[in-house]
Order: sequence, then C-alpha cells, then structure tokens
Amino acid sequence: MALAIYRKYRPKKLADVIGQENITTIIKNSAAEGKLAHAYLFYGPRGTGKTTIARILSKIAECETRQKDPEFAKKGEPCNKCQACLTIDSGQMLDVVEIDAASNRGIDEIRDLKENIKTLPSLYKYKVFIIDEVHMLTIQAFNALLKTLEEPPQHVIFILATTEYEKVPATIISRTQRFHFRKLTLQEIVTKLESILKSEKISHHKEALEMIAYLADGSLRDAESLLDQIISLRGANITVQNVEDILGKVDFSKTIGMCDLLIKGDLQKSLEYLYDISNQGYNMFQFNKDITEYLRRVLSLHLNPSLETMFIRELAESEIKEIKQHAAIADTDKTINLLKSLITAYSQMKYNPFPIVPFEVAIIENLKK
Repeated sequence: MALAIYRKYRPKKLADVIGQENITTIIKNSAAEGKLAHAYLFYGPRGTGKTTIARILSKIAECETRQKDPEFAKKGEPCNKCQACLTIDSGQMLDVVEIDAASNRGIDEIRDLKENIKTLPSLYKYKVFIIDEVHMLTIQAFNALLKTLEEPPQHVIFILATTEYEKVPATIISRTQRFHFRKLTLQEIVTKLESILKSEKISHHKEALEMIAYLADGSLRDAESLLDQIISLRGANITVQNVEDILGKVDFSKTIGMCDLLIKGDLQKSLEYLYDISNQGYNMFQFNKDITEYLRRVLSLHLNPSLETMFIRELAESEIKEIKQHAAIADTDKTINLLKSLITAYSQMKYNPFPIVPFEVAIIENLKK
C-alpha cells in the first residue's frame, strides 16, 4: 500500500519543519546544550506539526550518534541513520510510546502508564511518552498523571499534545515547557505542496494549490491529504478545475465575481450568478462561507487599511489586490447588514431541504431598492 503524502513527506529533522521556526530553534538549542526537559506541552491547531516535532524530539533523545559523538550532539538534530532513529521512524521503538488520549482517556489507562514508567528503558536512554489530544483525559486520569509529572524518573520524557489548551488543567500546564504552534500561512503551505509535486513529478497550476491551501485553513496535514485525494483521482496534472470538481470548492474568481455584484448592489445579476453556481453543482455552504469571509476582509480593510499586512499570511497577492479594490468602494453599513444576513442564511441552510433559498433571501433583503 502506498504511503499517504503527509506520511511520506513528514519531516525527519527540525530543520525540515516549516512554519514553527521559533519552536524548532528553542528545541534545537536545548538539545545542543544537552538540556532536554522532562515534560513538554505542544498546543495549537490541527495539522501544524505537533506530533511531527514530538517524534523528532524522541529521536533527539534516543539518537545513538548524539550520545557517542559530542560534536554531532551540538547540532541539536537526530542523525536519522542509527538504529534508534530508524526504529522510531518505522514506529517500532518500544521505548517511545504514543497514546491517543481520545480513546485511552480513563484512570485505568493512566495507571497502566504509571506502571510502565517505573520500568527502565529496554534498549535506549529514555522512555518517551507522547500523549496526543491530552485534553481528552478524565479528571481522575489527569490527577494520576500529575503525580508522575511532579516527580518524574530520570529516564522518562513526556510530550503532551493538544488542540484545546484551555481544557488542560493549570496544574499540568505549570509542570511542562509550553510551545504554541501557529497556523501556517497560505504561502508556506503552497511552497510545501510545490516541493511535493516536484518530487512526485506532477505538473500543477499554482492557483489550484492556493485553493487547496485556503481550504486547509492553516493545516499542512489537511492540505497534503487534499492533495493526495486529487492526485489519486486526477493523476499527473493538478488544475483549478480538478479542485473544483473533486472538493466542490468554487474558484476564487467566482467568489470575487459574486462579491463584486453584491457590493455594487446589482440584485438581478447577483441572483442569476447564484443560480448558475448552484446549477453547476458547487457546494453552496462553502460558497456562502467564502463570500462571507471575503466580505469580512473587505469591510476590515475598508475600516483599517493597515490590515493588508496581516492578509498577506492568508491570501495570494491577486486576491489581496481584488479585496483592496472592493474595500475602496464598499459601504460600511450595507456590508455589515449583508454579512449579518449571510451568517443567518448559513445557519438556516443546514436545516433547509432547499439550501439555496435562505441564500437568495439574504441577497434579496439587502439588495432590493
């Protein structure tokens, strides 16, 4: 079975991780100085590298080359060649235990973990426990884990990961080194996808990758999974049409076209445009969401032009150019009312056998003379 792209191209060293430079720099420096902590907490949105860096950190801790070669150890990276590194990469390392707290969240599982912690590593220097989605643990399980974190054995390293930091008890947080993972920018994701396609010898249109990156919402793993899906169905060429057909995502140019009519108040052409989009079988929920997001940015840029520097992280240059043009002519009150109507329509569309109707009503209410 062929490996999924997100697994095939998972970074094997800190230098290969994109978008989390602050985190990788701190961990690399700590490793170079031989000052690994006994407990880490990685938190942030899904698909931003938490598990990837946890595994690299495991390799750094266990790497035989680092332990034998002090000069190499100063690099703060794993060698990816020794038996320990290779075994961790293959997922067969007995001394590196990954636990999914979403399905192993009870007190019994943590008690088993505590018993496992007491035993010395079987082959290497440390026992590393990676607990994913740690916020899912029960209160009793957290209390049991807390006692271990208070007085951890010298041979144990904990790496806790979560997408919901606020659900982790403060008593746990205070006993860890904390690292916040940010969403990746659209351009960072596009650059990574371009690198993957180059390796796979697959041609592509950059606009198609920008659509995939936009849909991924800052998650590289999601973007790689979407790309994998498109490749499996379309093969050696990735186009905007491929993305539209497979993911039901409307091309950004169509979103711009619709918003242009809405901002200019052209009711007749807006309804015709919406009907045409619906008739082509596109996802109307996503289209509503895209329009709402676009108009939100138009309104924000209209009221605060300096936000353009923030949008660069999320959008392509061509998209920002269109938003700036619409921001220059947008009416504040009308745009606010339209946004409110579109948000209401979106919630109504979920429970309506004819989802286009609330969408149309929202447009009519705001554009009628």
